[in-house]
Amino acid sequence: MSDVLLTVEQAAERLGTTARFPRRLIAERRIAFVKVGRHVRIPAGALATYIESNTVQPIRQARARHGRAA
Repeated sequence: MSDVLLTVEQAAERLGTTARFPRRLIAERRIAFVKVGRHVRIPAGALATYIESNTVQPIRQARARHGRAA
């Protein structure tokens, strides 16, 4: 396993959030993490998987050719 371990602060920076959000993900067991003694680390791959699994793709709807009639 050569995955880089990130601190909670580094994970929060990559997510663009405060450290509170990744801590909540860890507490709710919604993301994989590693305990190193009393320290908590998040594997970069687990963070990428979390982001990928929570990414919502836009829906491409066919545009109407004509506007609605009143």
